[in-house]
Amino acid sequence: MTDPQATPGAVAAVAGAARLLSRRAGSEVELSEPEDLGGSGSSVVARARMAQNPFSDRRSVVIKQYQDVPGPSDPFRYEVASCQLFTALPADVRPSPVIIAHDPDQRLLVLEDLGRSMTLADKLFGPDREAARTCLLGWARGLGRMQAATAGREGDFGALLRRLGEKVRRDPVADQARAALAGLPDLLADALGVHVPDLAVLEAHGGVRLLGGTGFRAFSPSDTCPDNNLVTSRGVRFVDFEWGCFRDVVLDAAYVRLPFPACAASFALPAPVATQMLDAWRAEVTPVWPELDDPEVLESRLGDAHLLWVWWSTWLLLPRLLHRDGPIGADAGRSPRISTALRHYWRGLAAVAADTERPATADLAGAVVDALDARFPDAPSELPVFPAFRVPDR
Repeated sequence: MTDPQATPGAVAAVAGAARLLSRRAGSEVELSEPEDLGGSGSSVVARARMAQNPFSDRRSVVIKQYQDVPGPSDPFRYEVASCQLFTALPADVRPSPVIIAHDPDQRLLVLEDLGRSMTLADKLFGPDREAARTCLLGWARGLGRMQAATAGREGDFGALLRRLGEKVRRDPVADQARAALAGLPDLLADALGVHVPDLAVLEAHGGVRLLGGTGFRAFSPSDTCPDNNLVTSRGVRFVDFEWGCFRDVVLDAAYVRLPFPACAASFALPAPVATQMLDAWRAEVTPVWPELDDPEVLESRLGDAHLLWVWWSTWLLLPRLLHRDGPIGADAGRSPRISTALRHYWRGLAAVAADTERPATADLAGAVVDALDARFPDAPSELPVFPAFRVPDR
């Protein structure tokens, strides 16, 4: 039975999943009522009801099928390896759906269905301030719990990737970040007339140490934007691991300070909420990395991460801004204007740089904000908080 609203891609993915599960079970497994859940331009994500399955009491599954031709680094393999890594973890620390089956030939995964859950983005754009705050704290705890649970498992992740045929492990942000550190001075000079002092470049290169083999490495989904996090009855769960990698844990923790750099939903967070999120994250990771309970150590590393993300985000967004000052994402109602977001990033960096003795960065940040003000005077200068926090307290 096929839902008349289902897209051809969803129907095909569900049919492929039924064949895969039947082959594995040695008996027919029937999937029905395919429902398109969206996905990205390179993949189809669908839900299907298990109409006939003599070997499981699952009522439904989620199917993800990659449509693109793999390049030098295959996101399908990274998604599978990530889900396999998590499936081997105890249920109480597992941050993702369980992987049920996968088929490299069809480039298809069958995953546990976490239910018709809202995303973190839905909560942040909803009408309930307290629900949004609770979910953000759940996100921070979930991030810390995932990092603590995967500490020391980088070798396991590498073995899973090799078994799938992936020979090279990579952090997808690392090359982009290094390109930003090399190219942003010229871009700022050409685009905004802002000169980047050599000392500011030297201060920015402090973030490079976070891209290498630090002693604080754990799994990162890389893309932890609000729409890639499901709010379930068991807490916030992460989905979409096609860019999964191991890297320094503070790179993701710094998202609470920016927040969510270069994501379509990159509105501001109330300062008290950001502080509570960082405290929630730290409580989960300090049993594994007690050094991060030292405020001086943590603030230094967060400062490096904050600086790196601002340079990276500017490197990605400024060329788009010069073409058109539109929203970061496709939906203007759920995404801020690029110039407003960049002002917010650099204004926040100025404060961090002043607090962490990075004087050249503080001066540079002030110059970038002034240049954006002059170039885009009609754009809002202050980044609003997420809509949920614009709702008055009850």
